[in-house]
Amino acid sequence: MLSNEIYLAVLVMAIANFITRVFPFLFFVKYEPPAWVVFIEKNFPPIIMTILIFYTLTSIDFKIVPYGAKELLSILVTAFLHIRFNNYLVSIIVGTLFYMGLVQFL
Repeated sequence: MLSNEIYLAVLVMAIANFITRVFPFLFFVKYEPPAWVVFIEKNFPPIIMTILIFYTLTSIDFKIVPYGAKELLSILVTAFLHIRFNNYLVSIIVGTLFYMGLVQFL
């Protein structure tokens, strides 16, 4: 790729990202959002948490030591953080960092 093509690609991606970030604010400034948007806004964080848990559980092999201890401990830490702080962002970030630390150092 030529350098001009790279700059053009970055510009197009920046414009697309900007439009997707600004559009909801411009569109819903005078109107109430539809029920499906409110539903997604309310239920998206638990859906992401569920997907992350299932993704973590798919890689566990219970026949090999440590029998999924890292994954299960990470899920417990994440659940504790969420119950304690009731903040999805903290739960996801700290739980992921805890899991990655266990995977890298143990």
